[in-house]
Amino acid sequence: MSYQNCKRNKCEKWDPCHEEEMTHVHEYSESVKLAEECDDRHNHRAAGVTGQVMPINGGTSHVHKIRNDNTDFLDHFHMICVTTGPAIPIPGSNKHVHLISGNTTIADGHCHQFLFTTQINAPLV
Repeated sequence: MSYQNCKRNKCEKWDPCHEEEMTHVHEYSESVKLAEECDDRHNHRAAGVTGQVMPINGGTSHVHKIRNDNTDFLDHFHMICVTTGPAIPIPGSNKHVHLISGNTTIADGHCHQFLFTTQINAPLV
């Protein structure tokens, strides 16, 4: 992916004082897509935990924010700052996942696209 295709995204500063009642979060662990060409072609790993529930559609669904999470470090790193998609129910359960897609921040003249899902909420409960 070339620099020209990167969206300029700016990570928001997280303010823990604006968190409300505790709801739930999701873990995630994935690789971003390859970027650059030839000997510079590479990807990064990303892992973390989403923020808590942000209701949407009048409270009938919800999303989560991922704020300022870094990828692993090569000779540079990128940040992931994105809002997940709405909850995707897991059939036959009261569990769900979320789709996460977008671009990392720009570093070393490029960004990486990503597309993955969160892990299932409360997997052992």
